[in-house]
Amino acid sequence: MKILILGAGQVGSTVAHSLSTEDNDITVVDTDAVRLKALQDTLDIRAVNGHASHPKTLIRAGIEDADLAIAVTNSDEVNMAACQVAYTLFNTPTRVARVRSAAY
Repeated sequence: MKILILGAGQVGSTVAHSLSTEDNDITVVDTDAVRLKALQDTLDIRAVNGHASHPKTLIRAGIEDADLAIAVTNSDEVNMAACQVAYTLFNTPTRVARVRSAAY
C-alpha cells in the first residue's frame, strides 16, 4: 500500500514507524528537514520537504497514486486542507486528518 504521512512530529513519526514494519511504501512530508533526515536514517521511508497542504508538494510526494493520506501536522487547518486537496485534486481513496480542536 502506498501511504503518505503528512507531518513528521511525534504522531507522524510513530505512525511511520508502525506502518513501515509492514509491506508499505511510506512517504513522509514535513517542513522540518532535520526531522525528515532523522526519520530517513532510522526507517525505510521516503521523505519530502515541503508544506503538506500544497498540491505541488503532494505531487512530489506521490499523491497521484497514493492509497492513503494521513495528515498529522500540528495544525488542524493544515490537516483538513491537505485531506481536502488529496480528495478534490487527486481522488486519494482514503484520507485521515488528525483534528484536536473540539470546535471542528
